[in-house]
Amino acid sequence: MLKNLEEKFSFYCNSENLEINHNQILVIKKLQDFHKENFKSSILNFFTKESSKKGFYLYGGVGVGKTMILDFFFNQINQKKKRLHFNEFMLNFHDFVHERKSKKEENVLNLFVKNLKSKVSLLYFDEFQVTNIVDAMILGKLFEQIFKENIKIILTSNIKISELYKDGLQRDQFEPFIKIMEEKCIECELKIEDDYRKSKENQNQRYFFPLNRETNFKINKLFRTITKSKKKHKKVLNIKGRDFEIKNYYEGISRFDFRELCDQNLGAEDYLEILKVSNFIVIDNIPQFNDVNSNQQYRFITLLDVIYDKNIPIAVTANQNLNQFTSSQSLERQFKRTISRLYELTSENYKK
Repeated sequence: MLKNLEEKFSFYCNSENLEINHNQILVIKKLQDFHKENFKSSILNFFTKESSKKGFYLYGGVGVGKTMILDFFFNQINQKKKRLHFNEFMLNFHDFVHERKSKKEENVLNLFVKNLKSKVSLLYFDEFQVTNIVDAMILGKLFEQIFKENIKIILTSNIKISELYKDGLQRDQFEPFIKIMEEKCIECELKIEDDYRKSKENQNQRYFFPLNRETNFKINKLFRTITKSKKKHKKVLNIKGRDFEIKNYYEGISRFDFRELCDQNLGAEDYLEILKVSNFIVIDNIPQFNDVNSNQQYRFITLLDVIYDKNIPIAVTANQNLNQFTSSQSLERQFKRTISRLYELTSENYKK
C-alpha cells in the first residue's frame, strides 16, 4: 500500500530536478485519497464498502505537469495495469467487436470488458479526448461496464468532463458517458502559469525554420548524422489490407514530407503501425493551418498525440517559429497541446 505519497513525490521531483508546485501537491493529496479508497488489501476490502469513485480525471492547460504527476502515480501502483493511448484502446475494442461478431457471439461489449478485467485492474489514458462519433455513441455503455467490473481508470485531459466532445455531432448520444464519468470520477483541475516545455532549459533544437536553403542544409546534415552507417531500404507496411510505403527508411529512422502523413486518409491506426518500426522520425514542410486545411491539421494532431504517447523523438521543418502557428477555428484548443508537445519532442533534452 502507498504511504506518504507526498514525500515520495517530493523526493522524485528533487531527483529529477523538477520544480515542486503547490497546486501539484494538492493533486498528489487527492491521489493519495483515491488510492486509499480503491487499492486496499483484499482483507480490508472484505470489510469495507466499495468505493463509488473508481476514476481519477485530471484536467488543465498544456504543459502544467498532468502527465508527469499521473505517470508518477501510475508507477507507484503494484497492480495489473496498462497505460494506453485512447485511440489505441478504441481500435482494440473495435477489432475485438469485429472479430467476435463474425463468430456471431452476443454481448460482445461485456465480453471485451471481462477480457480486459482478466488483464488489468487499472487503466491509464493520457490526454483523453473524444472526436469520433462512433466512439462517442458507445462510450457510455462501455465505461459503465468497465466500472461495474471494478476496473479503475486514471485520465488526463485539457478540458473538464462536461466539455468533452463539445459541439460534436449527435452530442446527446454522448451525454450518458458524461453522466457516468461525473458520477464515478474524482475530477481535479491542475493550474500552473507557465508551460514547462517552453522553459529555457527545454529549448527546441530539432525544430528548423523557415523553409529555405539554410534550413534544408541543417535538417539534411542532422539526417545524415543520425543515419550514418545505416542502410536505406524499402519499407512497406500492410495495414488491414492497405499498403503504406515509407520511402525514406534507414533501419528504424523514418523521414516523411508532411503531405505523406497528413494529406492522405490516414488515422491513429496507421500512425501506430508506422511507429512500431520507427525510433526516430523526421517530418518536413509542416504548413500553417486554417479552416481550409483543417482535415490535415486534425491528422497532424492525432499523429503528434501518438508520437508523444509512444515516446518517439522527432525533427521537423516548417516555415514559421513554433509560437507563430495559426489554427483552424474548430481545432484551436486541441492544437495548443500539439504545439506544446512539439516544443518537447524537438528539444535537444528529449530522448527516447
